[in-house]
Amino acid sequence: MSSIVAAHTRYLMLELVRVPVALLAGSLFPAISMLAFVVPFTGGDAQAATTATASLMFFGAMSGAVIGLSIAVATDREQPWDPYVRTLPAGPFPRFAGRILATLAVMLLSTLPSLLVAALFTEATTTPLRLLLGFPALIASSVPFMLLGLFIGFVMSAKGAVALSQVLFFPLAILGGLLIPPTILPGFIQAVSPFTPARGAAELLWAVAAGTTPDALALVMLGVWTVALAAAAAWAYRRDEGRRFT
Repeated sequence: MSSIVAAHTRYLMLELVRVPVALLAGSLFPAISMLAFVVPFTGGDAQAATTATASLMFFGAMSGAVIGLSIAVATDREQPWDPYVRTLPAGPFPRFAGRILATLAVMLLSTLPSLLVAALFTEATTTPLRLLLGFPALIASSVPFMLLGLFIGFVMSAKGAVALSQVLFFPLAILGGLLIPPTILPGFIQAVSPFTPARGAAELLWAVAAGTTPDALALVMLGVWTVALAAAAAWAYRRDEGRRFT
């Protein structure tokens, strides 16, 4: 089974390499934002630069989790190949697992340009241990957004997934304080922010990368959103399966 998963993962990664638009978009926008806003305004402040780097790294990863995964799953569902794969003895799991692993690879790759900008042009600093722990924390923080991407991909057409994922992505990033520090957000957004999954993800990453004290409510809500979106994604998958075989 592991060899089949690996084969699907390689195939899906080749698809991404051949049409790298999503990878470039998820990688370049955070890096350009670093150069345009973080480097000139907070690049000399080690704490601010470190938290901003973590935020924009997660922004790129979140793009792959929500937008990239939802569009990929919705597109797969519209291809004749997908129902055929589901009838094979191995079932849909190897391709599904390959899709998740390919998405994780894209998410991690999308963080590297921002990390490079921070290392070269800012005073952002962290310890080797914090940096090592940062990548598992980033993956863990991305789980609810991958589940959201799966939910959208299973309930929407490919065109619908493009629209809905983008409509949801940017408000979540803004409400979560990924683009603007939460302390300078308008008051009503500050009140709502801890209840969003993006804020919980940001708090976890800030704590790991910069040693800040995380907002407890935001972390609890990150867990709540993960459970809720797992249930939603499972329901959407069963609904899609039921429609295919009835």
